[in-house]
Amino acid sequence: MIQTQLYIDGQWQPPIDQGTRAIVSPADESVIAQAAEATRADARLAIAAARRAFDGPWRQTTIRDRARLLNKIAELIDRDADKLAHLESLNTGKTLTESRTDMGDIAATFRYFAGLVASESGAVNEAPHHVISRTLREPVGVCGLITPWNYPLLQAAWKIAPALGAGNTVVIKPSNLTPLTTHHFTKLVAELDLPPGVFNLVTGGAEVGAELAESLDVDLVSFTGGAFAGESIMKAATGNFKRIGLELGGKNPNIVFADADLDAAVDYALNAAFFHAGQVCSAGSRLMVEDSIYDAFIERLAERLPRIVIGNGFHGETQMGPVQSAQQHEKILGMVQAGIAEGARLVHGGKRPAGDVFKQGYWLEPTLLADVTAEMKIAKEEIFGPVITAERFRCEAEVLRAANDTPYGLAAAVWTRDLDKANRMSRALRFGTVWVNDYHPYFPEAPWGGYKASGIGRELARIGLDEYTELKHSYINLAPKAMGWFGA
Repeated sequence: MIQTQLYIDGQWQPPIDQGTRAIVSPADESVIAQAAEATRADARLAIAAARRAFDGPWRQTTIRDRARLLNKIAELIDRDADKLAHLESLNTGKTLTESRTDMGDIAATFRYFAGLVASESGAVNEAPHHVISRTLREPVGVCGLITPWNYPLLQAAWKIAPALGAGNTVVIKPSNLTPLTTHHFTKLVAELDLPPGVFNLVTGGAEVGAELAESLDVDLVSFTGGAFAGESIMKAATGNFKRIGLELGGKNPNIVFADADLDAAVDYALNAAFFHAGQVCSAGSRLMVEDSIYDAFIERLAERLPRIVIGNGFHGETQMGPVQSAQQHEKILGMVQAGIAEGARLVHGGKRPAGDVFKQGYWLEPTLLADVTAEMKIAKEEIFGPVITAERFRCEAEVLRAANDTPYGLAAAVWTRDLDKANRMSRALRFGTVWVNDYHPYFPEAPWGGYKASGIGRELARIGLDEYTELKHSYINLAPKAMGWFGA
């Protein structure tokens, strides 16, 4: 049985009230860990430690020091990649193949920001010969980082790497459903002998996140998760007008025109919707297919769906694991039934798989709902599970209007051989990422984030580092002279 603790001010310690939370395997509902359950009081201790470290020795670190730190973290992730991948699959239910890929991406994220940090030097502005004018980027201060349950360590890396690289101190709160990889990552950080308080781990529920958002000693809060919690954090952050970064999910159209490569489009429609059982903020769950190929496209998907291998993520043949929690399981089933009640046609799935092995755990068949219309609730709301909703469209203008008619704006994809059409669509779609003839790729060098209710700010890329800095103009007059203007 795994036991976790809090990491505050350079020390492992239990919560003040000794609280714990049982961590449950989504594959069989067995208890796999007892995690420390912090309260506001523990969060305050962590924030105070981060404040002391930022106001003290951490401010003296150099750009080279921080770049070396990020590279060293990447080396430790590579060293423990198998252990981290095992914990990620155990805790989330995703396949081991997916978790191993995540670990490589996490190490690459730290290396990317290490290189970016090492190149930072500020800018010298044009000024009179007796003046030194520079534009500087300085750390924001204490950063509260709140991460989701679907990609626990990957999303943490997107925040931790630029936060530490920019010279900030950190208090991280992983989801109380999936804290295990963040806990092991903290063990790696503890090997590095950082000044106490630079990095703090506080595992717990909503009250810990609320404390990070409300505290006047936290200068920035970055949150990835649901819109309701994001709204609460945004309101709480007004107490000291702290910087905020919010990534709040999406309802992502995957648009297939009749001139697309249909073999590739069918294959990627499955990849877009069923990686990590559809529990991906950018999942292409809203399939939109041109009318002339719609019936054939649905038929080809229906042929593939029963062949998807559902099972334990540690089995090599498994292609899709369970969803993460009982709450998520019930929510997805409810949305599927609501879609059918609205008039959608159930082509496949919509229930727990048959067999004794699936009686325990949060299992769902890959599901396809056809003949969905843009007015239906399931066409507008994020399902966050292994469900494709399929709509038909007649022309480019119609699908563009329907695709943009959503409160979200995270990601979209377009499938066509017509490069002019691809360019028009990618420019007109109001989403933070638009793929053409592909789905899901991202790179540390490219920004990630969304329009509208999908959030505020961007992660990754140079802008992802800039989010964790304040911009300062430094003006030094080397030869001041009296002006003789007032009362001379």
